[in-house]
Amino acid sequence: MPKQTWSAVKSAVIKLSHDELLSLVAELYRLSKQNQTFLHARFADAEAAMDECKVVVADCLYPDVQRNRPLQVAKAKKVVADFCKAVANPIAQADLMLVFLEQGNAFTVEFGDVDAGFYNALITMASRAAETICVLPQELQQPFRDRFAEVVQSSSGIGWGYHDELVEIYGAAFPD
Repeated sequence: MPKQTWSAVKSAVIKLSHDELLSLVAELYRLSKQNQTFLHARFADAEAAMDECKVVVADCLYPDVQRNRPLQVAKAKKVVADFCKAVANPIAQADLMLVFLEQGNAFTVEFGDVDAGFYNALITMASRAAETICVLPQELQQPFRDRFAEVVQSSSGIGWGYHDELVEIYGAAFPD
């Protein structure tokens, strides 16, 4: 069986008429909730998609422990990744990445030590957020830098080298 590649699909899609292409997108839309979310974020209402993503990330990284809800780091990472693929807006991307970092940080501040995988996910997202913030025009960076600084400050005393890594990431990205 030949390897499936984008090239083969692209060469077929390029031959479609406008109506056939529209029909294909409609079929993909109906195929899954993930496709619907992607298409809404890309073409319809990125702000509403962002609001939905923030709710999911918050539920995943700061779950209701009274109701025995688990942390769902992988799900939260996927939500951020999917949103960033759909919406090529670094302001929105930085905002969602910081929500991820803020929610995970707030959870560990309130409930204590988690595990190395959890902190690694937060550190990875902190690095991505810092890179994204640095891409923004200087005049748009400050609110994001302030939010990042609050996370760094509140993380003092948290183990696994987490706080030290955040300090390092923040200092390297924003040396002034």
